Amino acid sequence: MGFVAFLIGALVVGAAFATYAYGDRRGRTPQASAVGRTSNNNSGQAPALDIRKILAKAQPSVVSITTGGVDSIFGGAGSGVVISAGGLILTNAHVIEAAGGAISIRFNDGQVANATLVGASTKDDIALLQADRTGLTPALLGSSANLLVGDDVVAIGNALALGAEPSVTRGIVSAKNRSINDGKISLDNLIQTDAAINPGNSGGPLINADGKVVGINTAIIAGSQNVGFSLAIDPVKELIKELKAGNGDLKPNPAVLGVATATVNAALSQKTRDQYGVTARSGALVSKVEANSAASDAGIEEGDVVVEAGGGPIGTKEQLASLVRKRAPGDMIQMTVERGGRRRSFAVTLGPK
Repeated sequence: MGFVAFLIGALVVGAAFATYAYGDRRGRTPQASAVGRTSNNNSGQAPALDIRKILAKAQPSVVSITTGGVDSIFGGAGSGVVISAGGLILTNAHVIEAAGGAISIRFNDGQVANATLVGASTKDDIALLQADRTGLTPALLGSSANLLVGDDVVAIGNALALGAEPSVTRGIVSAKNRSINDGKISLDNLIQTDAAINPGNSGGPLINADGKVVGINTAIIAGSQNVGFSLAIDPVKELIKELKAGNGDLKPNPAVLGVATATVNAALSQKTRDQYGVTARSGALVSKVEANSAASDAGIEEGDVVVEAGGGPIGTKEQLASLVRKRAPGDMIQMTVERGGRRRSFAVTLGPK
């Protein structure tokens, strides 16, 4: 089983060096840990599922998230959960990783507001946002520890960005304490569910029969049916204080290069090599350049392969992403690209402006 959208937030790819939902996680095999305890459904502990009652409690707290500027070729769509009346919103880190500082929230009542990043942890795939709005209805956070295999759950989110109303699907807890690892990121304490989860659902809640959030939807597996994963809410609750303090590896005002990239290696198709005239054996191939970005202003062009940046070699798009994330807007870096078999150097002042 390969990952088509291991992390499922972005429907439209943000700057490719800052996203996990681009489709580059195919061909990997997830690993699963031990399954949690099983319910015989005769204990009477799990109340019957009343979808309308659940929605009445939970839906006012579910939001849709879009990232990237209005005219940007980058950006994405995802979901989130309001956790305070003052506008704090939980979502996945990969939903806002390529936002470039532009985050828009659509609330259940149809109103739209901007949001800023408070803190995020990419290794835990959790981010905390602050929306420019107050007087909101916070979600009720439940306990994932109390879940039993077989318990009913509901997933709510901006699936496929189909419209103003969020999509609602139902299922059960298929397993607990799952772990998945695709070689680049490892997630633990996952709830496996057969409730349908699709691109755009990332960051949205998994709700129990009491209308309480027990997980944050985050991952699906390519080629599988009815296999989705949610971050268990108990560990997430422990992270909220850290995120409020601004701790994490994503900055509220990130540096932006303004390119979409692909890694140049043996897996790069000959069609792509021919399309862009790639002669380099490694590096980060620039497949798109955003207008009026740091890259375009410096003279970087589509088809360039970034082979050096910041004084060191660049072998993959992830290396370029890491370098950019460690810098601040306004920083200048020297970049060397291979274009038409020849190397050229550029001084790039990172955005946003």
